[in-house]
Amino acid sequence: MTAAAMALCLLTAQATEKTFQSPDGKMAVTVNDDGGRPMYQVTLDGTTFIERSPLGVKMNFGDFSQGLTLKDCKTSTVKDEYSLKTIKQSHVSYEATEAVCQFTKDGKPALDVIFRVTGRDVAYRYKIYAQKKDMLSAVVESEASSFMLPNGTTTFLCPQVKPMGGFARTYPSYETSYTWDDQTGKNGWGQGYTFPCLFKTTAGWVIISETGTDGNYVGCALQNDGGNKYSIAFPQASEMDGWGTPTAKVTLPALTPWRTMTIGTTLAPIVETTVANDLVQPKYKASKAYTYGKGSWSWIIRMDGSCNFKEQKEYIDFSAALGYRSVLVDALWDTQIGYDKVAELARYAKSKGVGLFLWYNSNGVWNDAPQGPRHKMDKSAARRKEMKWMQDNGILGIKVDFFGGDKQVMMQLYEDILTDANEFGLQVIFHGCTLPRGWERMYPNYVASEAVLASENLHFGQGACDAEAKNGCTHVFIRNTVASMDFGGSALNKRYSTSNDRGTYRRTSDVYALATAVLFQSSVQHFALAPNNLEDAPAWAIDFMKQVPTNWDEVRFIDGYPGKYAIIARRAGNTWYVAGINADKQPLKKTITLPMFAKDTQLTVYADDPKYASDPNLAGSVKTVKQNKKQQMTITIPENGGALIVGNI
Repeated sequence: MTAAAMALCLLTAQATEKTFQSPDGKMAVTVNDDGGRPMYQVTLDGTTFIERSPLGVKMNFGDFSQGLTLKDCKTSTVKDEYSLKTIKQSHVSYEATEAVCQFTKDGKPALDVIFRVTGRDVAYRYKIYAQKKDMLSAVVESEASSFMLPNGTTTFLCPQVKPMGGFARTYPSYETSYTWDDQTGKNGWGQGYTFPCLFKTTAGWVIISETGTDGNYVGCALQNDGGNKYSIAFPQASEMDGWGTPTAKVTLPALTPWRTMTIGTTLAPIVETTVANDLVQPKYKASKAYTYGKGSWSWIIRMDGSCNFKEQKEYIDFSAALGYRSVLVDALWDTQIGYDKVAELARYAKSKGVGLFLWYNSNGVWNDAPQGPRHKMDKSAARRKEMKWMQDNGILGIKVDFFGGDKQVMMQLYEDILTDANEFGLQVIFHGCTLPRGWERMYPNYVASEAVLASENLHFGQGACDAEAKNGCTHVFIRNTVASMDFGGSALNKRYSTSNDRGTYRRTSDVYALATAVLFQSSVQHFALAPNNLEDAPAWAIDFMKQVPTNWDEVRFIDGYPGKYAIIARRAGNTWYVAGINADKQPLKKTITLPMFAKDTQLTVYADDPKYASDPNLAGSVKTVKQNKKQQMTITIPENGGALIVGNI
């Protein structure tokens, strides 16, 4: 045996290994320092879902991904309870095993890997220590953090794009299409994949993401390192036209954001997890009691030209007729309506019991998006002056668009906008933006983000309309599982145009539109409805859209497969809404068990007629039935169709 081989054997023999479990004993994590490299492995009920995977960080003063020794893993139980109106579950009781795994280098504390483990979630982050006296700050250059998936895994991933492409050089914006059941070993379009990332193993499902990211770090992505290994990737250097560094400047000791894995033999843990908010805490108190609800917006159907005083007043009347809370006044209002007339619109809206959200360009030097208002959100003085004007005129909130990537300077801008907006009592929606990472709990005035190929694409291209159901059956199991999603859908127009007789053609049914109002979660929903729908849409559809909630108390997975079909249930108070959609060419016929409804419960059922399966204008209807003694119901959903079951408990 050579000296090198003997040394390797000695290192292996001396490796320290620690295993700890979730409070229910189902999930187990094993950590070791084999060969001086920190590694971890995850099993659920004895089955490996994450194989041995590297841990560690590289700093500008040292490499803490190798040459480390595992000193100990100190475990404790962490409990928390919190309530949020803006996420999928209004009240959360959280219990996890916390393990602080202490690694040393050259005999000195170097790195703690802090794990949290529940029966469905595994998360970890790093605490990084200074190696010299009086060292108070440093740079995280990269992470070794990786996720090794088992052989036979397939992927459901959204490719990251090269920066400074697309409309007005606004890429990346988290607005690309997924691949479904693809093989491992690819790296998207060369830049990796945006979070969240879904994987199907031979034993079940894993979704990987991150949470707790703020102005103290960068937003990350996943890159494929070959085969089944996916690793944390920092932003691309050319994001924001090269402004800012792709690394993270931190104070020491430093705590990094959490890397999260939700794991299950079915998709239920992924649909139902609250891990993104379980691991974070509010960064400030709400300046007032924020309220939520439904709204309308003209832009999705009528585009830029509709941003005028007359049509926005029409939409205020439309929201009032529906009992909606708000109207979103979109881009170009500063020049096509003007500040004084917007103030007048706000007063008129208030008289109707409606409030306004106003669109803003994020501005700055990172892209060429020309729409106004510009240069109101990127600098503190201008931003606060603008927000004071909004507060004085009773504006509910803002929708800020066209951001520039995931560098730390951009993450700080998100945080600055949210912090200032709260001071002036404004809620915030982001578009053309990064994925939110626990922001509902961190920032009490945060509402939702786009960060998805959203409804605007249905107006821009028939291909998006043709793929609407396939994408809808994807977002339920990936993007919307980790954070609120501002999609702006549920259109009842047949065509995406003011006249409803030209433009792209909606392929999905009216029942599909109603179902996505339940399937897509955001506490403020600006639906793609139009005033003409009061006359040309079915009365039962309008009645449903009037009463569907946007705040939910509970969610349950029923059935589904990403890109094929989705059936989930949400509860608001004493009412359950069971919603399903189908993207497969063949009608979906399923007998589903509904234990939330007792025998003989009166249920309202919305359904499409399967005989119209080849017709994009599927004939929907509504009826009342009684729950049977088996607490089951058989539903049939045609391609591009939907189903809804509503009942009280």
